[in-house]
Amino acid sequence: MVAANLRPAITAVGPLIGSIRTDLGLTNGFAGLLTTIPLIGFAIISFLIPKIGKQFGNEWSLFAGLIILFCGMCIRSISSVPMLYIGSAFIGIGIAVCNVLLPGLIKSRFPAKVGLMTSVYSTVLVIFAGLGAGLSVPLAQGFGLGWEKALFCWAILTVIAVLLWLPQLRVHDKGPIVTQQTQPGEFRIWHSSLAWQVTLFMGLQSFGFFVTVTWLPDILLVKGLSIELAGWMISLLQFIGVPFTFITPVIAGRLKDQRIIPIVLGLFFVAGYGGLLVGKNVIFTFIWIFCIGIALGGTISYALVLLGMRAMNAQQAADLSGMAQSVGYVFAAIGPFFIGFLYDLTHSWTIPLIIILAVGLIMTIAGVGSSRNEYV
Repeated sequence: MVAANLRPAITAVGPLIGSIRTDLGLTNGFAGLLTTIPLIGFAIISFLIPKIGKQFGNEWSLFAGLIILFCGMCIRSISSVPMLYIGSAFIGIGIAVCNVLLPGLIKSRFPAKVGLMTSVYSTVLVIFAGLGAGLSVPLAQGFGLGWEKALFCWAILTVIAVLLWLPQLRVHDKGPIVTQQTQPGEFRIWHSSLAWQVTLFMGLQSFGFFVTVTWLPDILLVKGLSIELAGWMISLLQFIGVPFTFITPVIAGRLKDQRIIPIVLGLFFVAGYGGLLVGKNVIFTFIWIFCIGIALGGTISYALVLLGMRAMNAQQAADLSGMAQSVGYVFAAIGPFFIGFLYDLTHSWTIPLIIILAVGLIMTIAGVGSSRNEYV
C-alpha cells in the first residue's frame, strides 16, 4: 500500500494544471514547478535517507514519510500559491523517504526474489499513478470538487497506508547491517562508474516520466483532443505500461546480459515521441501513446530493479538507491519546468519534443551501460 502513494500526488497535477494555472494566474513555467518542486525534494534529501533509516529504523522512517506526505497534500489543497508550493515540497520529502527505503527493504526481506518483488512494487506504483492521472478531471469537474478537493482526495490513500503500516512498527529494523564488505571506508559508491550510469538512467527515465505526466495533456490538446480525453490518455499510457512494468524486472532477473532491455524500451520511447513530433493524425496518436506507455512502464521498473541487481547486499542497495534518486532526480526536477519554459519561449511543442527525444536516446545509452553483469 505504501507503493500506491508514491505517484498519485504528482500525476494528479498534470490533467488539472490548466485549471490551476488559470485559477491562480500562473505561467506555464511556474505551473511546471508543481511537479518540479517534489522532485527537488527527492534530489535534496534522498542521499540522507539511508542514514535516517539506519538511525531510526526503516519501518519508523517509512511511517514518518507517509505522515509528511499526508501533511503535504493537506497544505497543497489550499487555494493559495504559497500553500501550493509549500505543500508540494512536503509531498516531495514524504515520497522521497519511501522511494529510497523500499528497494533496500525489498533486498533485505526478499534477497532471492528481488526481481519478482520489484515487479509487484513497481506495478502497484504504476497502476495508482494511472488512476491519479485519469480520475483527477472527473473528480474536479464531473463531481464538482474543483482542483483543490480533487487533489486532496488522494490523501485518503495515505491514511489507509498509515493504518496498514502500523503493525510493521513493532519490527523496528535498524536497516542493513554493516559488514566487513560494506564498511564506509571500503565502499565508495560515489566513485563507481556503474553507479553513475544507474543514476543517469534513473534520472533520465524520471525526466521522461514527469515531463509526460505534466505536459502530455497540453500536447494532446494541440493535437485536437478534449481536456477529458487528454487526461484519460495519461491514464491509458500508464495502464498500457502495467504489463511491461511487471514483466521487465522478471525478465531482467533471468538474463545474464540485460542490455537488450534498455535498447528495446528506448526504441519504443523514441518511436512514441517521434510520432507525436511528426504525426498530425489523431487516430495515430493512440499508437504513439501505446509506445510511450510501454517505454515508461518498462523503464521505471527496470530502473528500480537495477538498484537491487547492481548491489551485493541490502546496504549497498540502500546506498545506491539514495545516490541514484538524489542525483538522478536533479535531472527529473529540471524536466517539467524546462519543457514548460521552452514552450513559453517558442509557443510551439516542436523544440520541447526534440529535447525529449534527445533525452530518450541518452537514457538508452546509460541503460545499456547500467546493464553490465557487475556490482557497484
